[in-house]
Amino acid sequence: MKTEMEISKLWFDDEKIFIQTNDGKELWQSLLWYHRLKYASDEQRNNYRISYSGIHWHDVDEDISFESFLYDDPEPTGVAKVFHQYPELNASAIARRMNMQQSLLAAYVNGTKKPSIKRKKEIEKTIRDFGKELSTIQF
Repeated sequence: MKTEMEISKLWFDDEKIFIQTNDGKELWQSLLWYHRLKYASDEQRNNYRISYSGIHWHDVDEDISFESFLYDDPEPTGVAKVFHQYPELNASAIARRMNMQQSLLAAYVNGTKKPSIKRKKEIEKTIRDFGKELSTIQF
């Protein structure tokens, strides 16, 4: 799907990226989807190029399509939000602990699939159990 969109303004706050289109629409996305932009300096964030399909930040090697500003989920929720808020969590390792296909957990993290309530509780329990293990480490 090609999205024709012209941007008149682009700006950030601590947690979001915003655009204003030439027809006055204000759209946003969570920076949790874009860790490189979330942790980029103001100088890096302000060094972008707009193309026919989206925005590119060369300094941090990040691209955002215009189309993604129109998605129903501008911010991760549930399992996806946890993994995006805590990038230190290794989704592949968590999946292995659960004997779950890594690609399935990756789909939950990407937001392309939603886990059942039962599966969500299993993921939460695995992460909490791992946290308890970590809290017992002594140096």
